[in-house]
Amino acid sequence: MGERNLRTWLVTGGSGFIGSNFIRYILRQGDVHVINLDKLTYAGNLESLEDVCEHPYYSFIQGDIADQTLVKALLHQYQLQAVVNFAAESHVDRSIEGPGDFIQTNIVGTFHLLEAVRSYWNEDRKNHKDEFRFLQISTDEVYGSLGSTGHFTETTPYAPNSPYSASKASSDHLVRAYFHTYGLPTLTTNCSNNYGPYQFPEKLIPLMILNALEGKDLPIYGDGKNIRDWLYVLDHCIALKTVIERGNIGETYNIGGSNEKSNLDVVRNICDLLDELSPRPDGGSYRKQIVFVTDRAGHDQRYAIDSTKLQTTLDWRPEETFTTGLRKTVQWYLKNWNGINGSVTEVIAE
Repeated sequence: MGERNLRTWLVTGGSGFIGSNFIRYILRQGDVHVINLDKLTYAGNLESLEDVCEHPYYSFIQGDIADQTLVKALLHQYQLQAVVNFAAESHVDRSIEGPGDFIQTNIVGTFHLLEAVRSYWNEDRKNHKDEFRFLQISTDEVYGSLGSTGHFTETTPYAPNSPYSASKASSDHLVRAYFHTYGLPTLTTNCSNNYGPYQFPEKLIPLMILNALEGKDLPIYGDGKNIRDWLYVLDHCIALKTVIERGNIGETYNIGGSNEKSNLDVVRNICDLLDELSPRPDGGSYRKQIVFVTDRAGHDQRYAIDSTKLQTTLDWRPEETFTTGLRKTVQWYLKNWNGINGSVTEVIAE
């Protein structure tokens, strides 16, 4: 594709798990120049983008989304056509221990980012025509907890139960308000639990893989029956590009993998794959390392996403089943885990 057709997108928080996978996917398409703005907190890892750091369509800027001066300068310098906001503190356990950072980044930071974008959009609207988009990346956790049946839809009322999900709900409401009040062309996506390569090892799947390989306990909250819908990260990235390019402004799209699994089943599946791909020295099963620990405060019982709207209106569907995606994920960690930024943590996550 010729240089004249190249678009430029600002991706905030692009050095995190989903953001780095999104950037890598976008660069493979060859039609977007990506500006990655990341503060590089504990979960931001430049090593996850080492393979693209010299790519001609990739630029990295270390900075904070709350720095309106910096964001405005980038918007004008690159004449950006889209802002994709991944920047967020995202771990429930950490939000319980210290909610302040979540309020600051997820709410106050999003507010400052929206203000910078609104200023740019108002000043240069004639240059953008109808192509500019602001995409807010959110989570199914804003909807609260489901019973044993039903699914979250785009019209499910928000009912967050942790400081993390409350902060994400607040930022989503700000994005909605900037569309309805100022006409800013926003979109919001709410996704289910992501997994795949480059995930920071505090989340359930990479934590269990790495703990298992190191001979550590595999700690599971409560009885392990809490259920999540699992979405392979590349499927998520494909959905996001689809929403940016073809979604209706002002609308929300749910993105799910249609893979409901209990935490215990997820860990057992990981153990079985490791038994096959990297057997324990003693010949026993990694399942022997599973232990149950005191449940987390405010632990939501079940999440399940209904992606019908995205599938029927934008023709997106996940390509990976949980079986195929988990195998790819375990294989990636077996090959690459020594190079992951940060040591294995004892935090128990989802």
